[in-house]
Amino acid sequence: MRLIEGIANVDGDRFEDVGELVAALGRIGDEHGVTVQAFDARYVVSERHLERAVELADRARDRGEAVARDRAVEITLYAAGRRQIDRALEMGISTGETPAVVLVDGSGDEANAGEAVRELLAPAETLGDYDERLVRAFYDIEDVELNATDADLESLVLERVALLVIDR
Repeated sequence: MRLIEGIANVDGDRFEDVGELVAALGRIGDEHGVTVQAFDARYVVSERHLERAVELADRARDRGEAVARDRAVEITLYAAGRRQIDRALEMGISTGETPAVVLVDGSGDEANAGEAVRELLAPAETLGDYDERLVRAFYDIEDVELNATDADLESLVLERVALLVIDR
């Protein structure tokens, strides 16, 4: 798995809309035999967050328990800790400038796919620069929960990712 960081610009210059960027990422994935999925970095608490989502999505697919037909969408569902695709896609790229983390994973050519993805983004370090308020709202993590445990925010998000397996 590779994570490519940068700023995604969906502003009418390079990409007219988010669909164009998603299509470009899909073509890269197809060309290199990998899954490519973009996330708004403000929702991604750590590299482990996406690693765990990939692990659990692949396990669900191997067991025939996947919710989505597409592996990239299944990974997004796990990363979001949700079964509703439209709600999970809220953690994707938006119109305008979005700090992005793009996941590249699979048995194909991850290295060249990663370089092709990098060319679509403006350079920036984005992983680990999540928005705590946004993350807490998205994952429904309130002060009461944080105060009831010695776990940090990352641990609570990873718990939400893992609980999707049970939440059927």
